[in-house]
Amino acid sequence: INAQTNLQLHYDFGNGRNYLTSTLEMFKPDKWGNSFFFVDMDFNQGIKNHPSLAYMEIARCLKFWEGPLSAHVEYNGGLLLAGAAGFPINNAYLAGIDYGWNNADFSKTLNLKVLYKYIQGKQNSAQITGVWGIHFLKGKMSFTGFADLWWEKDTYAFDGVTHPVFISEPQIWYNISKNLSVGSEIE
Repeated sequence: INAQTNLQLHYDFGNGRNYLTSTLEMFKPDKWGNSFFFVDMDFNQGIKNHPSLAYMEIARCLKFWEGPLSAHVEYNGGLLLAGAAGFPINNAYLAGIDYGWNNADFSKTLNLKVLYKYIQGKQNSAQITGVWGIHFLKGKMSFTGFADLWWEKDTYAFDGVTHPVFISEPQIWYNISKNLSVGSEIE
C-alpha cells in the first residue's frame, strides 16, 4: 500500500449541534516508518453554515531498525470562530515512543503511544494514545478509532488546576466497496 487517503463527511446529531463536519486524512507507510495527518472542519458558522472550526494533526513515526517500536513526533493546532471573533487552538508539540502491532493481513492493527506534550503558552504534559482498526466479515465491516488521555490546566474548568482530558472517537463502517463506506462516529 503506498498511501491511504480518505474524506469523511459526518452529520452531528448532538443537542443543538446539527451541522456537518468534514475530515480529510492520510496515512502513508514507507521504509522508514509512516506519516499521518488529518484536518477537521465544522460547518456551523452563521445561517449559511460557513466553516467555524479548522483543526489539524500531523504526525511522523520514524524507525531505522527492526521491531515494533518507533520514534513519534507530532503537531496539533487550529482555529475556532465564535460569531465575529476567532480563537486559536493552542499549538501542541508531541514527541515520544509508538508501539505498533498488526496481524499478517492488516485486518487488525493497534498503535499505543506514550508522548511528551508541550501545549504552547500553557504547560508541559504527558499524553497516552491508542489507535485501532479491526476489519471483519470479510472486510465488509470496520471498527476504527482512537483514544487520547492527557493532563491540561484550565481546559474546561478555568480553576487553575490541571485536569485529565480524555477524548475518543470510535467509528463503525459498512464498506460498500473498496472506496466507499457508510457508518457512524461517536465523540
